[in-house]
Formats: sequence, structure tokens, C-alpha cells
Amino acid sequence: MLSIGEFSKICEVSAKTLRYYDEIGLIHPDEINADNGYRYYSISQLKKMLFINRLKSYQFSLEEIKAILELEEDQSGEKLYSALSRKRREIEQQIKALDYTLKQMSNDISNLEKGIPMMSRLDTIEVQLVETRPMNLLFIRLMMSSDDYAKGYGKYFSGLYTKIATEKLTLLGTPMTIFHSPEYNPAGNDTEFAIPIKEAVQGTRALPGGLCARSVLKGSYSELTSVYAKLREWVENEGYKLVESPYEVYVTDPNQVTVSEDLVTKVYFPVQKSI
Repeated sequence: MLSIGEFSKICEVSAKTLRYYDEIGLIHPDEINADNGYRYYSISQLKKMLFINRLKSYQFSLEEIKAILELEEDQSGEKLYSALSRKRREIEQQIKALDYTLKQMSNDISNLEKGIPMMSRLDTIEVQLVETRPMNLLFIRLMMSSDDYAKGYGKYFSGLYTKIATEKLTLLGTPMTIFHSPEYNPAGNDTEFAIPIKEAVQGTRALPGGLCARSVLKGSYSELTSVYAKLREWVENEGYKLVESPYEVYVTDPNQVTVSEDLVTKVYFPVQKSI
């Protein structure tokens, strides 16, 4: 048996943390002395603790680790494989995001060295006034938190495409997202995922056409806030007002591009002339 101190030293986990892990049911001491309360761990528990440490290094939360530990032995291999694969995809996305941030930061530093203002990018965003046609949308509308957006895009668009294929509907355009909330709320926003189709069936609605201020973003979705700011500025300066919820149309499939610079997104602000 190992004292909590020995166990802590070998696994490089503090005694305080081990006591917390015991409280939340992650790993319990193999034995607790009834007289003095000293905690002891068995040699066999070293493997479990090292496994926990490995999962933590892979950025699994304690809640996720506990769920993995509770898997039945005959299922743990398959489900652990799935959990690791999912976490790897998440980390890959984080790496891509950090890589883009580093490139953006390097570009800002380079521009500042040349005397170019950091937010000069806004001046290069073009806005056009266009007339859009009415569309028939197959849609799903729900409240989405900011953390759910990335996952939700794939999940809900996939469901819409499945319905299109199953019911042999006619696709007329690329996916789009309509943002109905009057203000941003990290806890949840009224979001509509939609795909234009020909047939008017259950689960579809009409999107009226009309005058729109439009801008095209070629690059990372993280730049969309700049596009929105530019569009709102243009609407104000040109004497228009926003009359419907803004929406984004995804010209390229993010799963089909290798670098974020190849993404193409159109942003529409339905407008009318102010009186």
C-alpha cells in the first residue's frame, strides 16, 4: 500500500487534488485508517491515476473522465476510441483557430510597423446594394448558445440535408443561418438554420425577397463581426434601415476547404430607405 503522500509523489498529483477526486468519485483511496483518517492507495491504482492524468492532458474535463471510467469493460474500448477521436477533432479545431490568430496577429504587427492602423481592414470591406428573390426555406429554428454554434451548424444542416434526400426534394441553394435575436446573449440566441428548396412541404417557410445590403467575406468566420460592423455602418451612412433579421449564406462547405482563407460567406442585411 502507498500513503497518500507516496501516491501523490509518484503520480505528480497533490494530496489536496487526490482528496477532491475522492469527493467527486473519480478515484477513491483503497483504504482509510479508521483511527487517524490516513488514506492509502494500492499499487494497482497507479495505473488508474496515470490514465486519469493522460485524459486530463488530452483536455478532457473531470466530468468527461468520470464518465469514461464508469464505462463497462466490454464497452470501454469502443467508447473510449470514440471519445478520444472526438476530443482529437476538437483539439485540431483549436489548433487551427490558434494558427489563424497567430497569422492575424503577425499581419497586425507588420501593418503597425508600416504605419497602417490595426483596424484598417474595415475600410477594405465592400458593400453592395442588391435585390434578392423570394426563397422557400426548409428550416429549423431554436435557441443556441454561443458554445453550441460550431457543433450546431453541422448537426442541424446535416438533419436538413437528410430530409431533402429522404423526401427527394429539390435543392436550390447553399445553407444559410438567420439570426433573429435583437441582441447578443451568450446564454442563448434565436437562430434559424435553413436550406433553400423548391417544394413547399411541412417544415418550410417563405423568405421574402427585397432590397439588401450585402458583403462577401473570403476568410475565417471569426472575421464576420467586422463584416457586420461594416454593413451596419454602411446602412446608417447611406440612409437605410434594417427591416428584417440579417442572415449568412455559406457559399463554401467548411468540410471541403483546407484553409480558412478559402471560406466564402455572404452576409445580407434586409433594408429599406429611411423616411
